[in-house]
Amino acid sequence: MLPWFQNGAYPLYLAPMARFTDRAFRQLCKEQGADVMVTEFVMADGLLSGEHAWRTLDFTEEQRPMGVQIFGSNREKMAEAARRVEQRLRPDFIDINCGCPADKVTDQLAGSSLLRDPQRLADITGAVVRAVPETPVTVKIRIGWDADSIVATDVGQAVQAAGAQALAIHGRTKEQGYSGQADWAVIDSVAAQLDIPVIGNGDVSGVRDVVRLRRESPVRGLMIGRAALGYPWLFSEIKHYLATGEIPTKPTPEVRWATILRFAELLLTTQYAHKTPDDIRWMRAKLKALTKDMTGSRKVRAALDTIVSMDDLKALAVAQIENQKSAAF
Repeated sequence: MLPWFQNGAYPLYLAPMARFTDRAFRQLCKEQGADVMVTEFVMADGLLSGEHAWRTLDFTEEQRPMGVQIFGSNREKMAEAARRVEQRLRPDFIDINCGCPADKVTDQLAGSSLLRDPQRLADITGAVVRAVPETPVTVKIRIGWDADSIVATDVGQAVQAAGAQALAIHGRTKEQGYSGQADWAVIDSVAAQLDIPVIGNGDVSGVRDVVRLRRESPVRGLMIGRAALGYPWLFSEIKHYLATGEIPTKPTPEVRWATILRFAELLLTTQYAHKTPDDIRWMRAKLKALTKDMTGSRKVRAALDTIVSMDDLKALAVAQIENQKSAAF
């Protein structure tokens, strides 16, 4: 059994999200109490053809237990990519992405496209398991391609038989994307039937969701994605509530802006260290994600669209904190 599930533990995963859950953002979430994290996904072909793709897989010892997520449609390439990841990075586990709904991924018969070919999905899982005998392999899926092809149970049984040690299920279909509601009845059904841990994912947006799911669902852990993307403090709020029964106070504007500034500085010292602080326009989308639920967040996001340098960002932080103080009186 994966050690983070032992003794009744109920781990909170940070869901991997392309372009957002980089090493810098994962650091923020780890400090707030995220138990398990996974890198942004990388295509197996990219890991086999050069060095550029490896930059995405950068992580620190502090961020363990840490998984590396790969995707692809060719079992031999997936197996070789996993072998190289094991040898080079020694992650705590390797995760196979069979859930990404992006057309540029499914057009390559990868990601959630594999849900239309469960045998290929199982063959890829088995090949990766055999390639990395010293490293646990896990799989992430959606419940199906569309409402007429809900295959999560069959796929779950297949990857369990192929040697996967855990299964994460996003409770939407590929066709849903991120619209509608996650179908937790399907997630719960699969979790009740498998011997390996099932991690539930979808519509976990607050403390009360976690409390309810721990009480009602047979999943062994939860994966939090978009809710944490805008509010990494969610992990610490959940942990605090589970320990004390109280929801802590929200971070102050000073704390939130200090976090945004620190995040920007982390970005410039990790996998984006080749970029300059004199032009940080590329990080605007990343910074705007952290303004979720801020007072006047729409205006804050508009202001972030005007920043060019780190000096601009620092000046904006000072101005916004002063505005918040003025509004309080």
